[in-house]
Order: sequence, then structure tokens, then C-alpha cells
Amino acid sequence: MMEIKRKMGIAHFARRIKQPRGIWVKMAFIVVLGLCFVFFWSFLSSYASSFNVQRESFDDIAEPVSSRTKPARNEVSQSSKSHEKSKVESGSKSKEGRHVGGSVHKHETKKKKEHVVSHPHKKKELPKPVVVVEEEEAVVKEVQEQEQVEAETEESESNKEDGEEGTESDGNEGESDGNGDESSASVDEEVEEKKEEVEIAKKRKRKGPVFDPKAEYSWRLCSTRSKHNYMPCIDNDGLIGRLQSYRHRERSCPKKPVMCLVPLPHDGYDPPVSWPESKSKILYKNVAHPKLAAYIKKHNWVNESGEYLTFPQNKTAFSGNVLQYLEFIQEMVPDIEWGKNVRIVLDIGCSESSFVAALLDKNVLTVSLGLKDDLVDLAQVSLERGFPTFVSALANRRLPFPSGVFDTIHCSACRVHWHSHGGKLLLEMNRILRPNGYFILSSNNEKIEDDEAMTALTASICWNILAHKTEEASEMGVRIYQKPESNDIYELRRRKNPPLCKENENPDAAWYVPMKTCLYEIPSAIEQHGAEWPEEWPKRLETYPEWLTSKEKAVGDTDHWKAMVNKSYLTGLGIDWLHIRNVMDMTAIYGGFAASLVNQSVWVMNVVPVHSPDTLPFIYERGLIGIYHDWCEPFGTYPRSYDLLHADHLFSRLKNRCKQPASIVVEMDRLTRPGGWVVVRDKVEILEPLEEILRSLHWEIRMTYAQDKEGMLCAQKTLWRP
Repeated sequence: MMEIKRKMGIAHFARRIKQPRGIWVKMAFIVVLGLCFVFFWSFLSSYASSFNVQRESFDDIAEPVSSRTKPARNEVSQSSKSHEKSKVESGSKSKEGRHVGGSVHKHETKKKKEHVVSHPHKKKELPKPVVVVEEEEAVVKEVQEQEQVEAETEESESNKEDGEEGTESDGNEGESDGNGDESSASVDEEVEEKKEEVEIAKKRKRKGPVFDPKAEYSWRLCSTRSKHNYMPCIDNDGLIGRLQSYRHRERSCPKKPVMCLVPLPHDGYDPPVSWPESKSKILYKNVAHPKLAAYIKKHNWVNESGEYLTFPQNKTAFSGNVLQYLEFIQEMVPDIEWGKNVRIVLDIGCSESSFVAALLDKNVLTVSLGLKDDLVDLAQVSLERGFPTFVSALANRRLPFPSGVFDTIHCSACRVHWHSHGGKLLLEMNRILRPNGYFILSSNNEKIEDDEAMTALTASICWNILAHKTEEASEMGVRIYQKPESNDIYELRRRKNPPLCKENENPDAAWYVPMKTCLYEIPSAIEQHGAEWPEEWPKRLETYPEWLTSKEKAVGDTDHWKAMVNKSYLTGLGIDWLHIRNVMDMTAIYGGFAASLVNQSVWVMNVVPVHSPDTLPFIYERGLIGIYHDWCEPFGTYPRSYDLLHADHLFSRLKNRCKQPASIVVEMDRLTRPGGWVVVRDKVEILEPLEEILRSLHWEIRMTYAQDKEGMLCAQKTLWRP
């Protein structure tokens, strides 16, 4: 009966709508529907908003607890060799795991608290790592303070960069393709996209562990055009890119985190020749490249000898003796004083490494910039020989260095058109060159028009030409310029072109920041870095300048790492330091870890993450080298570049900034040579899943150590590839 009445009511309502006065009924019906929709939509929006807040906030994550409250756990046991034979199952998905970024790894539910120690060449147990309790407490406190500073700095740095990432319309570098304006516009678009990604990353912050404890990983090899030499942010391996140039014009990273493994060279990979023998020879198969074979036949500074590439002593890419070349430079400008007054040098082009090798003997630390146009991969040869090298474009964006840190910049036949496009490339050199620093330009076939343009440009930026001579043995024309030491000379220019940069522009901002066609004022105040030339080496290593506001922390950082390295790293981890040459500190603060290794036969690339306080100028002031980097992206170097990676609270300091934190472990695998090491210090809640990821990559876990909520993990890479 009720059903009949309902149907009759609906029919009566329909008849009323058809009547002339039914228009009001229609309107009322539409209004009611609209109000229902608005109410329903607002309900869903508020629910989604509350869900996002619960899922993305991470501000209440507990900080490290001091190690004074609980006793240490120091159990040591032999690692199981049976794990070497275990295989990672592909394509499977268990009930407790899920796919992440196309890769899967089955995480063991049983947590391992033991401290595992083993070594491939020794069956006996290694000694327990010596841990200085007071030092551990100091570093925990330092981490807490550092994380607080980083949280305060992150927003201020992003606001600072907003005012500095202005656009430049001066075209592109000296690549004669006529697309300068288009390239500059695309760089500006990429900068805007990068800023948007930073904002999105801030909103992405969420609760929960850095690594998903339920994730599974199934590894595959990267299928890229550059194969075993794949550099993700430099090589152009997109679908469209395969039809274009081999490498990007600017740094451009894949949209998705890289979760594939770089294959080994075609003929395999053998342990590299140890230092210092690697200065004179390296294994050819480790750096084999089709274009390298053709290059060797045309140059006498490198020879193929059986399975090795050999480098005759003092031979250079140009005729003559490299030692005579260095003496010739110092004779022209005696104040250079290699190894004393001049300690840090940037070598542009990385055509060959004899210049770098000769300077090492004089206590000069040289960073070689391998340009992205180096399709022969000579930068990889330099790294295999044991020389500090990184790869980057030199086009529209700044190099990842602070201002005024290099004592000398050297360019020998580097084929860079310094005077083109308003001279912005030379102005970038002016930015990173120390006041009173030297720019050495060598060439044996300079054109008259290039000579005149270079003369006009260097005069416009007030560089003083100290010497211009031809070295007889090499027939190289050598010019030595010097950057001014004060701003007075800028005011004497008749034409204020290039103009002075705006006062609110930060000369140290370098990550994805376009180059400027302006001159930064020379630092003059005592609280500014670069106002005074550093002490002579090695005194500058232990000198703390007046402009350093956190001198006590810097001293404490140095003392802490000196104690840790001497009492633990050099003897307690099972690392054979005779086979360690290329080292990276992935989270350098004051360079204390690198300073503690200065007496070892190693060099350390100090990486200051872009989200951390800017301490890189002080690292250079000490006579050490470093670079800015964001670990959410791959590093600018070749695979298998480093013997040891050191990561002190890297993952906990990232605070879930990255889309896929496991991709950082994949990048560590790419950077490390087979047989190389990683030493990670972090929270135990991070180290436990990290250990499982490394095991899935078939790394050997040589040692783990835990004390309260802090711990350390030491692992060694194997030759395994999926």
C-alpha cells in the first residue's frame, strides 16, 4: 500500500511540473539538489584535508635520545656466508610487502640487533670498533642542534633563492647552434619547476619511517644508451632524448627516482690499481670506451700497454714538460707559490691529468671539471687515476660552488668561449675566484678576434694581466690574470658594464641558479668570507677565521672526527686503507672528517646538502674541497667513482624530503666501486631497513653497531648485478 502511495505521489509531482506554474517547482528542485551537492562536497573536502594532515606531517618525530641513559650493546658475531648465495626473487609480492618504484625487496620481519663483523680475506674476528662515549654523546647533541638549524634554515634559504633565481636573456654558452635564447628560456622554466618541486616536497612531509618497512625490492639493470657509464642527470636517455644529443645541455634529472642498477663494463671490472701506482697506470677495461680507443692513438700523454693505460711521467697533451710549465708560471708570478699561497685550484676541461698530478706533488689540491661535452670520458680516466673530478655543464647555470673559494682557476686549451654571450662564463669564474686570485689561460692557437674580445672583457671586470708570455718548450701562450682585492677599482670604470649585482643577491646561491651578467662586490667586512687571503698551507687547515660565527662547533667537529677516525675508522672497521683513494663525505658540516684523513693517501669530496646550513665556504677556507648537492637527485659523476662513502645522519636529516629514499641507496651503489665501502651513522630505526636494502643488493655487511637509538653500519659492495 505504501509503495502505491509513493508512486502516485511521484506521478502527481511530475504532472505539476508540466503545468505552467511548474517552473517554480523546477527551480526549487534544482536549488535543493545544489545545496545537497555543496554539503556533500564540503564533507568530502574536510575529510581529505584531515587525512593529508595526518599522513604528511612529520614534525612530531622524536629526536635522538642521548646515550647517557642506557647501557651500550656491543655484541659481535661472524656474518653468515650463506647469505651470499641467497637470491632476490623478482616479480613476487608477499602479503607483507608492496611494490615501490618498480623495484621490490622482501623485508625480513625479524629485526637484527647484533653487531656483525666479517672480512673477505680474514676468517678471524675483527676487533670491536672503539667508541668514545663522550664523543658519541657530543655528536648526538650536534645532530639535534643541526636538525633544528636546518629546519629554520630551509625556509629562509628558499626565500633567499626566490629573489636570486632571476632570469637572464643573454643566450647560451659558446655552442654554435643558434638556440641561445630558447635554451635560456628553457633553463628559466626548469628553475621555476625546481622551485615548485621544493614547495611540493615541503608539503609532502609526512609521518613514518624513512624506508618503508614493508617494501620489497627486485632489482633490474638500467637500459640506457650510455650503458655502464650512465649518469642520470647528465646523459640524455629519455624517449625523445634518444633522437637528440647524447647529453643534456643542462643538468636535467629523470622525473621518477632512478631505481635500476648500472651494469658493469662489457669486459667486467677488476679492482683498480692502488695509489700511488694509479698515477702512472690504470686498468683499461675499467674505463673502456669506443671513442677513448680512437683518442689514445692521437695523443702521446696516454698509451695502451697490454691490459693497462699508462701515463708517461711529465708528459702532457701539449708538447713539453709539465714541471717546466709549472715552473714557468711561478717564474712569471712568484707570489703564486704552489702549495703554500695557492692550495685550491679548479682545472676547467679535464683534457688530461698531468697538470693535476704534478700539482699534487706540490701539496696543491686540484678539482677537475669534466665538461658534459667530453664524450671521450676523460673525466672517468681522471677518477680512475685517483684525482678529484666531477662532471657538469658550463652553460647557463652556476657551478655548485660558493663565491670566492678557489685560489686559482686554470684553463689549458679547454675550448671555452669566455667572451661570448656577455661574458657570463667568465663572470661565473669571477664569482667563484677568490679576491686576489689567479686565472691562468693557456692556448697555442688563439685567434686575433678572440684575443681582442678577451682583452676587452677582462678590462671591463678590472682583472689585472700580470703576465703574457709564450712557453718555449710547449709553444703555449700563457696569460695570468688577477682578480682585484677591493671595490675601489670598480668605481673608476668609465663604462659600468657589466654592472654591479644588486645588494640583495646572494653570491653563494648556486643550486639551479642561473648565471648573472653582473659583478659581485668584493667582500670587505671582517664578518664576510673572502675578505682576507687564507693562511699558508698547512696552517690554514687548523685556522678558524673571524667571519666563522660557530667557531666552537667547528673546533668540536674537528676534535670529534679526529678521535673517531684514529680510534675506530682506521683500525676497527676492517677497511684496508691502502686500497682507499677516492672518498666522499655525503653530509659534510665543517669538514672535520676530511681534516682527520689529511695524513692518509686519500682525497675527500665534502658534500654540503642544499637543505643544510651553508658551511662550504669554511671547508674551502681550510684548504679542503667540496660541492653543493641535493641527495634527492643523482650526483654529477661517473659510476664506480669512489672507494668509500661516508654518510653521517644523511637519511634522518633528509626528513622525508625525497620521493623515494631507497633511490639514494641505489645512487650509493652507482657511486661505489666493486670492493668499495659505505659507512653510515644514523638512527637504529633507519639502519635496520637500510641493512636489508643493502643485503638485497648483495652487499656484504661487515659490521653493525648500536648504542641506544644511534648506530653505525659498515658494508662492502660486491660484483653482483641482477
